[in-house]
Amino acid sequence: MKIAVPEAVEAIIKTLNDHGFEAFAVGGCVRDTLLGREPEDWDITTSASPLQVKELFRRTIDTGIQHGTVTVMKSHNSYEVTTYRIDGEYEDGRHPKSVQFTASLTEDLRRRDFTINAMAYSHETGIVDEFGGIEDLKSGIIRCVGNPLERFTEDALRILRAIRFSAQLNFKIEPKTREGISTIAPNMENISKERIQAELTKLLLSDYPEKIAEVYETGISRYVSDAFHCADRSRLCIPSGLPKKKHIRWAAFLKDTEEKKAVQVLKDLKLDHDTIMRVRILNQWFYREIPPGKVQLRRAMSQMEPQQFDDLLTLKKWMGQTGIEELERLTEEIRKNGDCVSLKELKINGTDLLAAGIKPGKQIGEELSRLLNLVLEKPELNRKEILLKLLTVSKY
Repeated sequence: MKIAVPEAVEAIIKTLNDHGFEAFAVGGCVRDTLLGREPEDWDITTSASPLQVKELFRRTIDTGIQHGTVTVMKSHNSYEVTTYRIDGEYEDGRHPKSVQFTASLTEDLRRRDFTINAMAYSHETGIVDEFGGIEDLKSGIIRCVGNPLERFTEDALRILRAIRFSAQLNFKIEPKTREGISTIAPNMENISKERIQAELTKLLLSDYPEKIAEVYETGISRYVSDAFHCADRSRLCIPSGLPKKKHIRWAAFLKDTEEKKAVQVLKDLKLDHDTIMRVRILNQWFYREIPPGKVQLRRAMSQMEPQQFDDLLTLKKWMGQTGIEELERLTEEIRKNGDCVSLKELKINGTDLLAAGIKPGKQIGEELSRLLNLVLEKPELNRKEILLKLLTVSKY
């Protein structure tokens, strides 16, 4: 079977071959190509040592040279080229204490996580599949290479990767692999929250986000964080058609979790501040009814950025709330009419208030808020000369 390989990858493999070394595209790029997907990266494995690779290519980066990886730059793209290796003992449940370079492609493939990721390819040899990866692709199965307990003990993050691949590909996890996940789950405590979060986010952004339920069913959740383990998933529903935006998918997952607890889940997992803020707002407003009237709608719109409000309506609609189409129609009318829904759209500002005689301090903010409330109710009042007449200067 011949598969399409980018010209730069072919050139790297040919250069290595021409100098007497074996070289293959390997791992996820082979898997994705066989599935008809566009690979994100093309990795290469070779019998050449890192120093030999560096000698053969003009532009290289020592990405992880102690573990055999050199990045080769070709046509403004980067390609990781890694020497065949056998991993030494894993002391931290994540990284091998040492690596041993080998001349055997089979030994290199044997150390990989799942059969579907343990295939190699070159035009000369075709697909090298010594662990049944093609058959598992056809059957839709996630299966460890060799003994699942050994693979998961070597790197506990593989536990979450199994579920993540299951969600991305809609594959089933093979029984012994699933049993290994539950057995080695406590080792997740050795994994950084950032890496755990990255896997969970990829899972939620997949075509089958509801498979996050398997993180609970396999016993992993308690080792993610206490807050995550206790998240309310009694009505877990994350439609696959929901936009693949990080904050929207996390908000859908946490919609039934009380706000402070939902925020704690995200903080425990070291999500960025912007995502936490966006999820918090969606969480606050998800079950809050927005009546289909322009005054109420403008008041709701004034509480958040325009994109955030659109995300809220999108989330409500995809999660099955009714009447959202009417809210979307009214929102479009409000925007088309240029109605003011924020302080920055108000036709008067703090400088104008100072000039009108209002003393500096909190009174400025209070007066602007009062005027905004008037304009939210009656958009036609949003003219500078009218707003100046409505000032309550004597109040101060």
